[in-house]
Amino acid sequence: MAAFRRLLLAFSFVSVTMLAAATNITEILDAYPEYSEFNDLLSRTKVADEINSREPVTVCVLPNGGLSSYTGKYPLSVVKSILSLHVLLDYFDGPKLHKISEGSILSTTLYQTTGNSDGKLGFVNITVLRGGKVGFGSGIPGSPLDSSYTKSVKQVPYNVSVIEISQAIAPAGILTAAPAASDVNITGLLVKAGCKNFAALIVSTGVLKVYESAVDNGLTIFAPNDEAFKAADAPDLTTLTNAELVSILQYHALAAYSPIGTLKESKDKILTTLATNGAGKYALGVTTDGDSVSLDTGVDISRIASTVLDSTPLCIFTVDSILLPVELYGKPPSPAPAPAPETSPSPSPAADAPAPESAAAPAPVLSPPAPPNSSPDGAPSEGPTADSQNSTSDNAGGVLEAPALMKMVLTGAVSVFACVLLS
Repeated sequence: MAAFRRLLLAFSFVSVTMLAAATNITEILDAYPEYSEFNDLLSRTKVADEINSREPVTVCVLPNGGLSSYTGKYPLSVVKSILSLHVLLDYFDGPKLHKISEGSILSTTLYQTTGNSDGKLGFVNITVLRGGKVGFGSGIPGSPLDSSYTKSVKQVPYNVSVIEISQAIAPAGILTAAPAASDVNITGLLVKAGCKNFAALIVSTGVLKVYESAVDNGLTIFAPNDEAFKAADAPDLTTLTNAELVSILQYHALAAYSPIGTLKESKDKILTTLATNGAGKYALGVTTDGDSVSLDTGVDISRIASTVLDSTPLCIFTVDSILLPVELYGKPPSPAPAPAPETSPSPSPAADAPAPESAAAPAPVLSPPAPPNSSPDGAPSEGPTADSQNSTSDNAGGVLEAPALMKMVLTGAVSVFACVLLS
């Protein structure tokens, strides 16, 4: 009986672990067709990635048609701002809403984190009204509580809550806060952000026109700040040909809209850049450490320092160093192995005695066989391994994925079951 109870406990542990992992907002809303339009907008604006990278969050959804008066009138950048205002950075379910302390609270939203919010524009006022009704409105003082809590949709306790509200929260200030991508002065923003050198290079080489032509379909720029060009290990770009310089500048941009939440979700993937001209060429890796996101070129790693602009479909970041592609700067040399410590032989009483004439000659020392990926002359092969070839062929779009989370869950489950069976 005790073993059976332990087995039930193990099953419960695995179920809870898998439930906690299943907090992808797109997958949650897929089960509710009445919110398909809202769900589609979350994906198109990449707000879904921001939601998935945070917890706790409460998503205030609207039924189909709830945003139609905005989607047909305003650019996607404004729609994203409205959606971000509907993502509360706290956990609220039905019971908690009706028990709000002192009957009213200002909740921080995802829009507040963009840096585009003035005053209380990035907050939502939640107030318990007469009769137990819960009203929602802009956090700007004096704003009406036009929307109200309708029902609970789905909860992953204390991580993600999805609730329905009666109408959109869209104060006038949010409708004019985000400029259209076609109106953005890229070089002006770069200069203001302390990236004058990078701005001058993209203008002089004509790469700015490449950027501008890619904006409508999505563009993300990683601009090295001026300090990056002054660093002691910064490359001398004047030694490059014009074609090589153009490749480096195009290497600093993705042909996709990838805000910080999307980059966090891209951990352990390989991203193609504007310079990519073949499978695995001029690609970038993404690493994360908490909220910090860095880009791995294969030569060095550069941290994303700040967000200059996040306005669908254009995103501009500053980075701490110039991104150096392997194709132009090669891989860093492997560190030489440390020499083995020298040891003095212990004195032996027979050390000075002559060897007997019949002593056998020492056996010859055989060289170890070359590793499988070595060339005949002993140099390491530069060709891809079988694993990398399989990964590339399975991801023709240049994205390699590692389902580390599922491996972790399954490994934990196997370990728990093993403990149960052995006990």
